Amino acid sequence: MKVKENIDRRGFLRASAQGIAIAGIANIAGGLPLAFPETPDKTNPAEWITKEVLEYTATSPRNSLKREGDEGLSESEKKWAAEKSWDTPLIGFANGADPIFTQYKELVGTFHWTPEEIFKMTFPGVAAKPEELTVIAWILPAMEAIKADLRKETKNPAERWVRARRYGELFDEELRRHIAEVLTKAGYPAVAPGLAKDFKMERSEKYVLSSTWSERHAAYAAGLGTFGLCDGLITAKGKAMRCGAVVTKMPATPTTRPYTDHNEYCLFYAKGACGACITRCPGKAVTKDGHNKLACNTQLGVTAKYAKEHFNIDGYGCGFCQTATPCESRIPV
Repeated sequence: MKVKENIDRRGFLRASAQGIAIAGIANIAGGLPLAFPETPDKTNPAEWITKEVLEYTATSPRNSLKREGDEGLSESEKKWAAEKSWDTPLIGFANGADPIFTQYKELVGTFHWTPEEIFKMTFPGVAAKPEELTVIAWILPAMEAIKADLRKETKNPAERWVRARRYGELFDEELRRHIAEVLTKAGYPAVAPGLAKDFKMERSEKYVLSSTWSERHAAYAAGLGTFGLCDGLITAKGKAMRCGAVVTKMPATPTTRPYTDHNEYCLFYAKGACGACITRCPGKAVTKDGHNKLACNTQLGVTAKYAKEHFNIDGYGCGFCQTATPCESRIPV
């Protein structure tokens, strides 16, 4: 099975990101001017950027379930525009010299970027040692109504969930661009690796489908959660979420990782119990042996077809393993 013949996990979401060398430096957020925060407190830039992530998520009209575009909204789209995709974010920091990023490269593949590699690719003229770089990662928890709708489904995705996966992810992309831009404007050069022009999916000898940067693994490094049986990241607000990250030359104290094992928050691995995500997956892509990425990719194609036929949305929206499980909205162990 050729990967390119299946659904790219970001395939429906990447059009606006293609060709962007420095994600966040150019204003490409729907053509709208970005409002910059006040001059940062140089004595505590981490606190300043944390507030910016929180405020932007809370106030941006793009954090909604509506389709792209602002002109001529139908009555139904006005309803969706009034609903947020994401609740209050969780934010964490990791140092660019953390050995975990080298471990990712060794485990996943040589193609997986370290923070230093993507920073130097983006800013070849800026001197930066790995220890001078910070990875800022965040979790965007799904709103309760979105989770509740999919929780009731067993075969086909709910429209709210599909909209959050499609249009909510567009907001996550915008948030990454915005944070990279405000950091750079404040004197802290920053790049959003997941939106860089050279970001791509890769074949991994061990993990089959992989990529040059993983937002979930950045979040793990930043102390925000551990992985479950289905490979979802279980966080303090559960695994029904999306995540994002930027790499910047900015000082910040790394967030302590309150775990020692990458599966520590999963009931199946921690206690040999649960396995709810196994029965939740309509595509049988999760078993007691873990997550079958090729079967999952096929299931994504099924949901993409359903989303187009029933909601006229170009994008997939599975996520069954993220809802109606003990780890949906919390750490269950």
